[in-house]
Amino acid sequence: MKSRSLAACGCLAAALALVVSACGGGSSNDSSSSSSGGTKTLTIYSSLPLQGALGVPTKALVEGAKLALEQAGGHAGKFKIKYVSLDDSTAQAGDWTAEATSANARKAAQDKNTAVYLGEFNSGATAISLPILNEAAVPQISPANTAVGLTSKEPGADTGEPDKYYPTSKRTYARIVPKDTIQGAALATLMKQDGCTKVTMTNDKQVYGAGLAKNIQIAAKPLGLDIIANDAIDPKAANYRSLAQKAKAAGADCFVFSGTTGTNAVQVFKDFAAALPNAKLYGPDGVANAALTDPKQGGVPLSLDPRIKVSVATLKPSEYPAAGQEFFKAFTQKYGVKNPDPYAIYGYEAMNLALDAIKRSGDGTRPSILKAIYDTKNRQSVLGTYSIDQNGDTTLTDYGIYGVKNGQLVFDQTIKAKTSG
Repeated sequence: MKSRSLAACGCLAAALALVVSACGGGSSNDSSSSSSGGTKTLTIYSSLPLQGALGVPTKALVEGAKLALEQAGGHAGKFKIKYVSLDDSTAQAGDWTAEATSANARKAAQDKNTAVYLGEFNSGATAISLPILNEAAVPQISPANTAVGLTSKEPGADTGEPDKYYPTSKRTYARIVPKDTIQGAALATLMKQDGCTKVTMTNDKQVYGAGLAKNIQIAAKPLGLDIIANDAIDPKAANYRSLAQKAKAAGADCFVFSGTTGTNAVQVFKDFAAALPNAKLYGPDGVANAALTDPKQGGVPLSLDPRIKVSVATLKPSEYPAAGQEFFKAFTQKYGVKNPDPYAIYGYEAMNLALDAIKRSGDGTRPSILKAIYDTKNRQSVLGTYSIDQNGDTTLTDYGIYGVKNGQLVFDQTIKAKTSG
């Protein structure tokens, strides 16, 4: 959900006085800032796991959102915007928790000035926050979710999805990354392209990992790619040597993990790499971060670099339109980061979409903002031109493939994946 170099989030309140945000979460008197000098103030919340394995990409995401708001002068049309960054993780868990996520969603739902909620980073967390926000009619934009079942009943969704996330029967959620029917096809296409014949797979049993694993299996079949196993793991297990030995006995020549770095991905990769010394190793956007690739941050050994490839809906900077090029320059200049984390641009665009929807809403009310989000058509953005469809999905479909060199993600190629259905 990715890596590359990233300056630590320095809680830039001094530089961005117009932004109310802290890396560890924000707090404010929700009713104290409804107006300022006759200008109504609306609040945009974000909810992301700012601690643990995913802290690097999510802090870059927050910095991207702050940059967008700063460039907009702290306003969306006639409305002044306050940004509050919330943390859906805990230090003890080192990952998002259901308790923190639901508390964040309730905070936003109960704030009468809430205009938009940016989150979650993890699809499983959105499965918790979305029903709460839906009941309060709070528009939600995710910069990172890919699980199919959040928006549709397409392959990869579970029973009851997506309807169970919308108790009001009205859609209030949109995302700016392609769903896992696309990512599953991209990974299957990549593995076939790389010459894999027998692929062993594990998933972390969570909403994102289990759903994506199904999509990989579905996409692999028409390609003639043999997925010989799809084993659900216990993320708290000490090791996965027995599953790795099973894969070795079955003659696996490639391995793919469907999950996140926070669900013990480093141990999974280490154990399968040891048991399958000649196998290529693959992962999705959930493990595309320094917490997996950089041994200095607890990642896998550098010796595995040549064997690893991951998919993420972030392209080579030179492949983005002019607006994207300008973003990378501005982000680098502001934060002193030579290679921005891939999620920085998604934080930037999620905030910009929210600001644009508020501006287009006219009156700044939640129903009007929500309508504006779903009315987004042919939006020319840093990510390219896209629309939001009736389900809340983006029309963008390209996936970037990254290799690893010296513990850092390095762009390899773009895959224009086609789904089988």
